[in-house]
Amino acid sequence: MSRARDGGTAVEPTFRVLVVDDERLFARAIARDLERQGVIVDLAFCAAEALARVQEAAYAAILLDHKLPDDDGIRIIPALLARQLSASLIVMTAHEAIPHAIQAIRHGAEDYLVKQTRLQPIIDAVLEVRRRRDVQQAGGWHEDAATLGLLGRSAAMVAVVEQLRRVGMGPDTTVLLTGETGCGKEVAARVLHARSAPQGSPFVAVDCVAMPGPLVESHLFGHEKGAFTGADRARAGAFEEAGAGTLFLDEIGEMDLAIQGKLLRVLESRRYQRVGSVREHRVAARIVAATNRDLLQRVEEGQFRFDLYQRLSVFPIHMPPLRERGQDVLILADHFVELFAKKLGVEPQPLSREVRARLVAYEFPGNVRELKNVLERATILAAGGRIELHHLPERLLRIDAARSPSARVDGAMPFDFVPGIDTLESLERRLVMQALEQARGVKAEAARMLGISRFQLLRRLEKLRLADMAESAD
Repeated sequence: MSRARDGGTAVEPTFRVLVVDDERLFARAIARDLERQGVIVDLAFCAAEALARVQEAAYAAILLDHKLPDDDGIRIIPALLARQLSASLIVMTAHEAIPHAIQAIRHGAEDYLVKQTRLQPIIDAVLEVRRRRDVQQAGGWHEDAATLGLLGRSAAMVAVVEQLRRVGMGPDTTVLLTGETGCGKEVAARVLHARSAPQGSPFVAVDCVAMPGPLVESHLFGHEKGAFTGADRARAGAFEEAGAGTLFLDEIGEMDLAIQGKLLRVLESRRYQRVGSVREHRVAARIVAATNRDLLQRVEEGQFRFDLYQRLSVFPIHMPPLRERGQDVLILADHFVELFAKKLGVEPQPLSREVRARLVAYEFPGNVRELKNVLERATILAAGGRIELHHLPERLLRIDAARSPSARVDGAMPFDFVPGIDTLESLERRLVMQALEQARGVKAEAARMLGISRFQLLRRLEKLRLADMAESAD
């Protein structure tokens, strides 16, 4: 039964879930919470009804109770998935049991959740499936993002690419990219250009810090011959060079106030004049501005126009620092090693476990740019061999540098790293122990902090020889 409504009218299903549970109040509570999130929900209260449902409709996810009145939930998983090949199946159970969890996964389940008084872990699991489906639908955006260097699987980076995809639907919507130095703002601008600008159109980058003061206006808008001393010929400006492509204004927060006013008028009218000319030219390019400064603070300080801020921030996108992207650092590290090994003409070698642990533990105040520089140096020093700790800069080897109070795993909650990490296993053990401690032993909450599923946490506890924790109840 499809229950989601909009003003009394049934809405077209976009993300449909089947909940199979004989506890009707529990099933309806799940349905109610999911429908508030815009999910279409069907209910089945026994195995036979569930098998009938999967022949009638297509589901993105199936929530299946372990114990059903007419059959074992785990036993019917293959039959359900045979009819729903692309569905994510999540088993629910009243009691935690590692053997049952392993059996469910072997039969094709994606996850195994313990039903608690709180429904949120189950709701979160379904919404995570929807997030992944949205990413898949984004298609080429994520491929281009990866090709151009905007790599990562953390929730923060998936959100960035999704925002770029959405704003890419509007051909000239102005975008403001914010974030720390080195976090990939220009790369994001190039991804947006690659996917939304006309094929072959130019990407023109302007560094607002490097532009010489007296010539800023000419640099942006161009000038005619004789417009000022030294103008011995006419010159096109950045707006004209960008054509129907993208004009990237980097470090916009440093732009001189006098030029800010002129830029504002251009953005409002979508027209400009070359210096020394009365002829108007139309702005055809998309404007993407970037800054590592807090522009509202600059406004309060009288260094930036509020009306220009409003005009630039039509669609703001915040680029997360590397320390908030969890294990994206390792994805990027592998990419850079392969890149620099190819330039040197050597075979890329896997990073040692100690190096990978150190990269995860270090905060990288210089973000992706610093990581790239570190690995270029290390690849050169390793000369085609495996990159070891002694190939890293001293700042990554110092104990204080390895302490990372805000380090995260897959966009999770911050943990206090203990210095002196030697292996990935010891790092993982510390992360898991700290997550469980902060979650007060509630494994569902600890898994959320770590950015993994609850069943993945249980498997890690077994692998790390923490079986007593794996078997204990939340």
